Amino acid sequence: MTATGATELPRYADLPRIEELGARHAWTVFPPDDQLGRLNLISDEQVKAAGVEVQTGERFNLSFPLTLPDPSWSTQRKPLVHHVFEQNRNVRDDYLDQFYPQASSQWDGFRHVRAREFGFWQGAGEEIFDGDALGISAWADHGIVTRGVLIDVAGHLERRGTPLDVRENVAIEVDLLVETLEAQNCVLREGDVALIRTGYADAYLAADRDARADFADRRDCPGLHAGEEMAEFLWDSGVAAVVMDNPAIESVPGDPAVGSLHRRLIPLLGFALGELFDLGALARASARDERWTCMFVGVPFTLPGGVGSPANSIALR
Repeated sequence: MTATGATELPRYADLPRIEELGARHAWTVFPPDDQLGRLNLISDEQVKAAGVEVQTGERFNLSFPLTLPDPSWSTQRKPLVHHVFEQNRNVRDDYLDQFYPQASSQWDGFRHVRAREFGFWQGAGEEIFDGDALGISAWADHGIVTRGVLIDVAGHLERRGTPLDVRENVAIEVDLLVETLEAQNCVLREGDVALIRTGYADAYLAADRDARADFADRRDCPGLHAGEEMAEFLWDSGVAAVVMDNPAIESVPGDPAVGSLHRRLIPLLGFALGELFDLGALARASARDERWTCMFVGVPFTLPGGVGSPANSIALR
């Protein structure tokens, strides 16, 4: 599958290859000081065109509450503490302690993952941490506003009579993404955000506290296959960002023999990745009228030098 308008970019197969990683990189596709990667594909024209997707006026918040997951899925992250205090008898204010921007629904920025000794996006080294280079605030300035395409893998498999087990390590292959898109009569276009639903977030949000503790203890979940075929498909599709409702984009636990999809997509190909987005209500609305596209609006936090950001995203239909 190719994306409309994606012919100006080289095909994945034509990108330079790093044999030690078994992966290709796009460091020569964008300017040497690039801060946006694939988000460069979201032009003013794409933003204007996305406006036609707003037909009913429905708005869908795609973010978990900042206090979830609870308990935390990382031993290195402490629970968020929200304080409300009195400035005077008429005014209240608040602040947060132990706020980890990547603890809930989140964007993974270019400082998040390095391609081993080959560096971060564009081959950058540790010098980026001396300033704001590759910080997520550049994404906030640009805005992630474009057409969103929901690829409802969970819904498609359920309608097919073979539901996906959201608590099992199931690697979603390219063929299943293509099958789902064809069943939805959808085509990915250059500059789109791919919103891929497994049903994991729905199950977590519906669980009680004891069950949520089990999610924290055993994080097995379906996600994208981490191999090079998936990286090739996503690059050639034209999408600017990949958003999923699971905690890792790829399936968990990963397979070292296959490699890391994070490494393929973030430092090597310049993708924006969104994790643990709440796509359930959007999926129900999309299934109701069989319209799987929306206007996607995501504005990461303007945090200079930030590694990641809360999702801060909505879909409009």
